[in-house]
Amino acid sequence: MDPVRPEFVPDPSLSQAEMELLQRDIAEVARFEDDLDFSPETIGRAGDVPDGDQTTLGAGDDTTDAPLVAGVDQAFVDDRAVSAIVVLRNDEVIERVSAVERTEIPYIPGLLSFREGGAILAAFAELEADPDVVLVDGSGRIHFREAGLATHIGITLDVPAVGVAKSLLCGTPEQSLDETYPEGTRIPIAADDSVETCPDGTVIGHALQTRQYDSPNRHINPLIVSPGHRVSASTAADIVEATTDGYKLPEPTRLADSYADEAKAAVSTPSE
Repeated sequence: MDPVRPEFVPDPSLSQAEMELLQRDIAEVARFEDDLDFSPETIGRAGDVPDGDQTTLGAGDDTTDAPLVAGVDQAFVDDRAVSAIVVLRNDEVIERVSAVERTEIPYIPGLLSFREGGAILAAFAELEADPDVVLVDGSGRIHFREAGLATHIGITLDVPAVGVAKSLLCGTPEQSLDETYPEGTRIPIAADDSVETCPDGTVIGHALQTRQYDSPNRHINPLIVSPGHRVSASTAADIVEATTDGYKLPEPTRLADSYADEAKAAVSTPSE
């Protein structure tokens, strides 16, 4: 997949002010309503990923219209980002690819896409499949300027995208996230004065409890799910819930995380 909107390709040489300005432009273009060719109910769940490097895997004899769901995650080796993409249909891994690019700037809260976006787009350039939706390990609309990593990638490729983060970047939850909630709980996250590009009170995502222990002495924190592009807040949560199968993370990003670690191990470093 190649960029559809090359003017939004993350450029780490920009100043911080220029990066933030570009994000405001992205927020104006992003669509946080459903523009999908499938229903979340048609999404299957993934099986195990077989051994091997960057490869395309057969989908068996399944000829259903189930969507292709891609998961994106990153690993790091010194100053290099290793981006991994795993594409699933039903319980089959259709394809997985990886790419390595240098990170030219340090981590700056709110500007993650300018650090990691180059590696992600390089991995998408290797991808043969055309995903119906992309789940990105990072924020989407839950962002200071509604332009998190999932939104930036979704806009640049013009693909439906969902942000799946492990912590809350900004916004106000309707209920405390310090409590223990049962599986399936959804807590709306509303924009507040930390989000400069939309009115206070706008629902910009959800805290989604995808897994929980039965023991009162242990608990699992919810995921922070937000629309990236061409997906509404409620449907973003539906998609993540439909792709979660016994683990906290949805299968596409869980498998991408595993593959990123595998690809990282294959990358030689000067210290080795």
